[in-house]
Amino acid sequence: MTGKTTFLFATGLLLLSAAALAAATRVPSLDEASGRYRIAPSSQIRFSVGQVGGGGISGQFGQFSGDFQLDNHDITRSVVQFLLYPASVKTGEPRVENFLKSSAVFDTEKYDVIRFASTRITRTGEDTADVEGNLTARGITRTEHFQAKLTEWNHRAISLAITGGVYRSRYNMDVGTPIYSNIVAFNLTINGEQN
Repeated sequence: MTGKTTFLFATGLLLLSAAALAAATRVPSLDEASGRYRIAPSSQIRFSVGQVGGGGISGQFGQFSGDFQLDNHDITRSVVQFLLYPASVKTGEPRVENFLKSSAVFDTEKYDVIRFASTRITRTGEDTADVEGNLTARGITRTEHFQAKLTEWNHRAISLAITGGVYRSRYNMDVGTPIYSNIVAFNLTINGEQN
């Protein structure tokens, strides 16, 4: 090979490699990832509540269950059902965990589950959607909104990044305001396994 031929061959290989890498790492659209999924235990349900002057409370929930259906013909017909068990809250501080489980916040002895059921899903992009639904906590049901982004899919498993904020006062859990924020910020990684 001449120097010019070698250069062109190497450039072609680099372009093919870059194209293959881009195809392998491309996130699919919601259309491609349609199907029914069970929420896997590997999912992470994280939350944080800000505090005046910095700091605050952050943690996650270890027990949850649910499933969701993505409809590729009409995203508005997709459905999400989710159960969260507040007694599984973890913050790394037993004193805070016990307070969160108490009647001042979750009241886990009386209300052992928090439920979310979607009522409307609106597509906002190729791989994003707004999810509206009924959240029930402490026996109170309110409409809440979350943002979902498809981050990974491999024909059998899916990952979604879900964010949103919920006002604690809407569920009679606003103890500590205004020192602690009234808004609970949720940051979820939902891993689904196709049924």
